[in-house]
Amino acid sequence: MKNRDSELKEAAYQEVEASRETVESDPYRLKHHIMPPVGLLNDPNGFIQWKGIYHLFYQWMPFKTGHGAKFWGHYSSRDLVNWKHEPIALAPSEWYEKDGCYSGSAIAAFDKLHLFYTGNVKDENGDRETYQCLAVSEDGIHFDKKGVVAELPDGYTTHFRDPKVWEHEGKWYMVVGAQTKELVGRAALFSSLDLYNWEYLGDTAGSKTGMLDEFGYMWECPDLFHLNGKDVLIVSPQGLEPDGILYQNVYQSGYFVGELDYKTAKFNHGKFTELDRGFDFYAPQTTVDEKGRRILIAWMSVPDQDEDKHPTIANKWIHTMTFPRKLSIKGEKLVQEPVEELKALRKNEQVHEHIKVVNEEVHMYEAEGSVYELLLEHIKAGDSFKISIKKNAELHYSRRDRLFTLTRISYADGLRESRKCHLAELTKLQVFVDTSSIEIFINDGEEVFTARVFPDAEDRSIVFSSERETVFDLKKWDL
Repeated sequence: MKNRDSELKEAAYQEVEASRETVESDPYRLKHHIMPPVGLLNDPNGFIQWKGIYHLFYQWMPFKTGHGAKFWGHYSSRDLVNWKHEPIALAPSEWYEKDGCYSGSAIAAFDKLHLFYTGNVKDENGDRETYQCLAVSEDGIHFDKKGVVAELPDGYTTHFRDPKVWEHEGKWYMVVGAQTKELVGRAALFSSLDLYNWEYLGDTAGSKTGMLDEFGYMWECPDLFHLNGKDVLIVSPQGLEPDGILYQNVYQSGYFVGELDYKTAKFNHGKFTELDRGFDFYAPQTTVDEKGRRILIAWMSVPDQDEDKHPTIANKWIHTMTFPRKLSIKGEKLVQEPVEELKALRKNEQVHEHIKVVNEEVHMYEAEGSVYELLLEHIKAGDSFKISIKKNAELHYSRRDRLFTLTRISYADGLRESRKCHLAELTKLQVFVDTSSIEIFINDGEEVFTARVFPDAEDRSIVFSSERETVFDLKKWDL
């Protein structure tokens, strides 16, 4: 007789096969980004390079385009460019995870791959239980569930999830996204000597901790790591109110730079900075690869932000991941650059030197179905410089206001909507366009904007315009 785990995985595979033609016929399927084979994809999980192979797991609901009892889907890659869909890693088959194998992380230890994740359980009244769980693999494909390794400490609600694990001086640490019973967001810290027995150390950071005032009612997907001599805490706080041009999405993702005191378990840090200024970026996760690079990948969406209005739902799938990004620190700024491997996608290079745009529009028309990278260098911007892409996305830099703006046509209501950041100077712009996504890297990753865009397939235009003269060098590649 088949067990529950096998039944759930087989049902998911059957859904993939039954929906394959519908999904793959969608003109908005991306060419070079990670997507679900059917259903809903959200948080990246267990991002790691192990024995030369990059593994990226992801939250997956195969049976609908809404949220529910999540599986862990699984992709692998040797180069961060070409991804292979692997067998399902985790299905919500056991009592401690029956309503979802929620987000978590991966660690290589004792020559095995260890997945830490949150088991979500709900009773008939909708009341929640939460457990931090472990699964172990010897081959990176098949996983043996070890069950619950850490339970809910006192003082928290059951919104307690998304364990991220790392090693420091011979000891393992785990940071978990949390909400206290006073309904404020925190990052909770644990330690372990063997990965199976975890000691709760307390809150390491959070809303109303003394370093922060009110700062959200829940902190999701924490990630704490050391980079360029400093400690960085990435987190996705829920409940921040808009503040001028900041915090314009329903929920945010950003970071604190500081120092973790491992003796007191307290993270001493500076201000919170949003990681991405665009519309669609959440739950980022990082790993260190064998080259020593700290690499980030994120979910290209935001929960509860018009998810039910995505046009791809008609074709039985929704959401994608960002391209991988290499992180570095300049001062207190976390800088994101597209990984070097993406250059392997480039073909059909076009070079246009010293383009001048003076109070008029300069048009470029792209091949049908174009997916491309634009690189503008040595930019000397006029008072107002704009790039319109497929009439669906507009990039605008105002030198007078020192503002960079991304405007798109909303897929929810068809109206124009914008996201902005302060920018003293625009010198370089790298733009990746992939069917229904755009990722914009400004001044070598000083600022980044990410968004889903759903253009008219017949429109293939790129239009440059400027108030006063703008000059730049341009390279374009098909991808």
